[in-house]
Amino acid sequence: MEEIKIITPEELQEKLEQGEKLELVDVREDEEVAQGIIPGAKHIRMMEIPENLEYFDKDKEYIFICRSSARSGNVCHYLQDQGYKVRNMIGGMLKWTGETK
Repeated sequence: MEEIKIITPEELQEKLEQGEKLELVDVREDEEVAQGIIPGAKHIRMMEIPENLEYFDKDKEYIFICRSSARSGNVCHYLQDQGYKVRNMIGGMLKWTGETK
């Protein structure tokens, strides 16, 4: 199994501040997202990823986010096995200090 690429919350925040166009996907449950989501992130609950594969483009890299980075890590393994480019934000929203909406 190929290792999953990671990004730290700090690295992500820096990229967003520099205006980079990133594909962010938050895989938390609705009630978690209601407490705050990174602006620009798409919300697709973890259990709904398999039925939403048409959303993903194999030419783009997606950064996955959850509360602590465990669920997003599982999603990364699943999608990487399907041939998608993925990155897991380690530490998840517990470590995110940037803006939320």
